[in-house]
Amino acid sequence: MANLKEIRVRISSVTTTRQITSAMKMVSAAKLKKAQDLIIQLRPYAQKLNEILVNISSSLDAGDENIYGKEVPVENVLIVLITSNRGMCGAFNSNAIKLAINIAINNYEKLFKQGHVKFICVGKKGRDYLKNKNFQILRTYNEILDKPSFDKVIPVAEEIMQYFITGQYDKILLVYNKFKNAAVQQLTEEQFLPVPKNEKENNKGINSNYIFEPSKDFILRELIPKSLKVEFFKSILDSLASEHGARMTAMHKATDNASDLIRQFTLNYNKARQAAITGEIVEIVGGAEALRS
Repeated sequence: MANLKEIRVRISSVTTTRQITSAMKMVSAAKLKKAQDLIIQLRPYAQKLNEILVNISSSLDAGDENIYGKEVPVENVLIVLITSNRGMCGAFNSNAIKLAINIAINNYEKLFKQGHVKFICVGKKGRDYLKNKNFQILRTYNEILDKPSFDKVIPVAEEIMQYFITGQYDKILLVYNKFKNAAVQQLTEEQFLPVPKNEKENNKGINSNYIFEPSKDFILRELIPKSLKVEFFKSILDSLASEHGARMTAMHKATDNASDLIRQFTLNYNKARQAAITGEIVEIVGGAEALRS
C-alpha cells in the first residue's frame, strides 16, 4: 500500500483535474445552448429549401442546363470532412474521421488507389489525422469554426461548388456529425453535389411540376446555389452543436470518474492512516511491556 504522502498527492491531483473537467463541462453547456438554438432555428428553413431544390432538380427536363445536378461517370471524388479544432470531446472526431476514410477506401476503392479521392478538412483534428496518415488533403478551412457565420461560410461553399462546376470533381460528399441532442450525435454522409434526384418524385404527394417565376434560368442561377450554401452552413452548425454536446458529455463522465477516484483514494488513505496508527500503538505497547520486564 502506498504511503500517506503519495496518496495525498494523488487526491490533490485528481481534485484539480475534477475542477478543470467540471469547468469545461459548464463552458460546453453554455456554448451548446447557443449552438443548439442556431441549428434548431435554421434546420426547418434549410430542410424546406433543400426539399424544393431536390424537387426542382427532379422536375427539370433533360435539355435544361442544370450545372449543379449534372451527373457524369465518377472519376474524381471530393470528401468534405467536418470535425473540430479542439479535442476533449470523446469519440466525436474519431467517428467522423473513420467514416470518411471508410467511404474513401471501401466505396471508391479503385479511385482511391489511383489517387482520385481527396479530402477537404474543416477542423484541425481531421486535418491532423489525415495528414499524419498521408491522405491527400486538397484544402483546409479551420477558421470558419471560430464564431461561424453565414458570411464566413459563403466563400468556402462557393469554392467547393466551383470544383464541381469546372469538372475538377464529379462527386462531392459531406461527412459530419448531425446534432440530435446533447448526448447523441448522428454520423452523417450526404451527397452535396451533384444535387441528388428525388427518389419519390413518382409517388403521390410529391409535386415536381412548378411554375417558374420570374424564369427557370433565374431559379437555376439563384435558388440552387443559395440552397447549397444554406445546406453547407447547416452542416457546419450541426457539427458545432454536436461537438459541444459531445464535449459536455465527455467532461461530465470525466468529472464523475474523478469523484469516484477521490472516494477510492480517500478510503485508501484512511486505511493506510489507520494501519499506521495501529502500528504505532503496537510499538508503544510493546515498548512499555519491555520496560516492565
